[in-house]
Amino acid sequence: MSLIKEVKETSRGFERIGAHTHIKGLGLDENLKAIFKKDGMVGQLKAREAAGIIVNMIKEGKLSGKTIILAGPPGTGKTAIAIAISKELGVNVPFIQMSGSEIYSSERKKTEILIEALRKSIGVEIHEMRKIYEGEVVSVDIETRPHPYNPYQKVPHSVKIKLKTLEEEKTIEAGSSIAEQIIQQGIVEGDVIQIDAETGRVVKAGVSLDSERGKKLDVDTEVKVPRPAGEILKEKEFVYTMTLNDLDNIVAKQRAGGGILSLFFGGVEKKEIDPEIRLQVDKQVKEWVDSGKAFIHPGVLFIDDSHLLDLEAFSFLSRSMESELVPIIILATNRGVTKIRGTDVASPLGFPLDLIDRSVIIGTKEYNPEEIKEILKIRAEEEKVKIEEDALNKLVEIGANSSLRYAVQLLSLAGQKAKIRKREKVEVDDVEEVDKLFMDVGEAALYLKKYEDKLLKI
Repeated sequence: MSLIKEVKETSRGFERIGAHTHIKGLGLDENLKAIFKKDGMVGQLKAREAAGIIVNMIKEGKLSGKTIILAGPPGTGKTAIAIAISKELGVNVPFIQMSGSEIYSSERKKTEILIEALRKSIGVEIHEMRKIYEGEVVSVDIETRPHPYNPYQKVPHSVKIKLKTLEEEKTIEAGSSIAEQIIQQGIVEGDVIQIDAETGRVVKAGVSLDSERGKKLDVDTEVKVPRPAGEILKEKEFVYTMTLNDLDNIVAKQRAGGGILSLFFGGVEKKEIDPEIRLQVDKQVKEWVDSGKAFIHPGVLFIDDSHLLDLEAFSFLSRSMESELVPIIILATNRGVTKIRGTDVASPLGFPLDLIDRSVIIGTKEYNPEEIKEILKIRAEEEKVKIEEDALNKLVEIGANSSLRYAVQLLSLAGQKAKIRKREKVEVDDVEEVDKLFMDVGEAALYLKKYEDKLLKI
């Protein structure tokens, strides 16, 4: 139960910046041809056009039994393309990202972790009459506090949101759960949202046509909706999306009963979901779908560094592709011909040949200086870093000689350096100074080689 109360005033905001928050789609025209710079994507024209064809096949239900492999050097936009694919599939499509190394847990079986990831990637859109708070976001004020286990990290504690409809304006206050959902969904001023008054589930409906953001051309990639009418607190059909894994956990908790106290009276904490529970959830979801109360949204499961998977994991994924209900599986790797983990068998990408035969492969290539410059401009705008043209050119030079990722990191560091110097814009000497203070991969390797004799060896 989430506690929500109405208040009168609000104060400051909270900025959220992620590595791929600028990605809105694949940046294709009506003929599925890639535009050099669009929807946050730059370059990689062939890869984006290939992904566009894949998206069309997915929408038409013609990619059954296949997976997508993104192959290319580090820092060439494989994750960005995977995110863009999920954006193109729709706003309700779940996107789950994990690393191939995450399945190796001492507490749970590999197959259990993969099953959980697959079920997190399948959304269930549920329609229900609920009491909700609905309106256009006028302001968002998220209060933070130190993490209980890491005092150097801050986590959301509460949120104040001012909402507006055509007839009413009101400020509500809610706890950390709603604050986290607002951060995860990137909700900002101008968005139209719905908040379930009982459960606290937050749904972003789109950008208000009557807001300043809604009147600008640069939000054409986002869904635009009219500002809601009537009162802010109302009863209406509430549409929200849960995943199969969410439903699994709800049923598992209901079956366990007793909560944490049961652990003190002979209960056993389960780290894995009983297969019977998953069958029960699947049966219930099918009943909802048949009665028109729910719709299925197969999402995207993106496994980065997938060459770290072993033969058992690959076999499990191959079998999962043949299931009736399965998400789109995207595997990314930066390996060439290498051994399949746990075997002496060398194979392209480190994948079994039978999996490769059942996959569509999209290649990515290194960015050229022109593309690096455009990406740095996007990141500077996203991170609100103002930069002089010659400083930007210096970063492009560094990125071309080292890597795009290193240049993007230096952009943030140079922005901080300029801020310390009370400058509004990043200048060349800011970039040069942070470049001297920090090392790229090549410099780090040379440094460690130089002091090899003085370093600990295992």
